[in-house]
Amino acid sequence: MPTSSLILFNKPYGVQSQFRDDSNNDHVTLSQYFTDKSLRVAGRLDATSEGLLILTDDGRVNKAITHPPKANAGRKQGKTYLVQVEGIPTAEQLNQLKRGVTLKDGKTLPAEVKHVSEDELPMALWQRHPPIRERKSVPDSWLMLTIYEGKNRQVRRMTAHVGLPCLRLIRWSVAGFELGDIAVGEFVRIHLTSQHYQQLGISY
Repeated sequence: MPTSSLILFNKPYGVQSQFRDDSNNDHVTLSQYFTDKSLRVAGRLDATSEGLLILTDDGRVNKAITHPPKANAGRKQGKTYLVQVEGIPTAEQLNQLKRGVTLKDGKTLPAEVKHVSEDELPMALWQRHPPIRERKSVPDSWLMLTIYEGKNRQVRRMTAHVGLPCLRLIRWSVAGFELGDIAVGEFVRIHLTSQHYQQLGISY
């Protein structure tokens, strides 16, 4: 089997996860960063969210990330987010997120979540433009939240549901690939090995 590559891109705030501009807003598209028209996004990220976006020209890799094969069912392709929320989470709020919450489109699968300090985040934060809204009378906190599905705007809706409005959302990892120290607006290309294919549940 010929090997493929994928791109790990640190998507800035305000960039749409698509190449074609079909909206009437001020958000830019991926065409500002990539000229290779064979690339496809493997798992979208909202324009107002930041962090890891994976692109690939290999349909098998794209499908394995967005729709994990049954052969990979025992190693679900989790997505981990760094979530800045308004308020200080209680144990009960964290437990609700762990158990799953009922949204308009159904109950979410159990998630992994922990309350962390900014110093405990796995990466150094960059300044967001525009900055988050802040209310001096209300403290904010950081969560590390891993989900195993992809409902529309799921993380934002989950935290809002338990009373923790999302202020900033950064995707840290997808299917075992991490953002690492990639600067905002930059990307790295990974040439996939047999170990990567196994990680994604693809027969090599």
